[in-house]
Amino acid sequence: MSEKAFQDYYPADLSHCYGCGNNNAHGHQIKSFWDGEETVAEFNPLPEHTAIPGFVYGGLIASLIDCHGTGSASAAAYKAAGRELGSEPALRFVTANLNVDFLAPTPMGQTLKLRGTITECKEKKVVVDITVSAGETVCAKGRVIAVKMPASMAS
Repeated sequence: MSEKAFQDYYPADLSHCYGCGNNNAHGHQIKSFWDGEETVAEFNPLPEHTAIPGFVYGGLIASLIDCHGTGSASAAAYKAAGRELGSEPALRFVTANLNVDFLAPTPMGQTLKLRGTITECKEKKVVVDITVSAGETVCAKGRVIAVKMPASMAS
């Protein structure tokens, strides 16, 4: 795995996301990396991420899938273009569609592991399938359809 996460390459003016932005001190600050042809991230839920005592809130799971998906999409687009992560112009992706299936209750107190597979990669659209596991249990799976960020969203 690389020491620098995909999200660490985002330009400062595009790094405010609650889930993955370096400029959002109150956010999740998830970090995604390549692991061979797949992408990986880990997250440790905090007490405020509780749904029912002992279990993680499903909205957190969806948020993690969302941000790991868009980060993975950006990295995949750079790779497909034969470009270094962070090279200009920035390749930032946003969520066009997010689908999450909850497969098992997600326990608190365990590191959540996200693993993404790029299933489609085009210039303006990337599809990422993601699993979220706690220990050996796959608790959720999701699909993110990410599209190249429209110019109207840039500052």
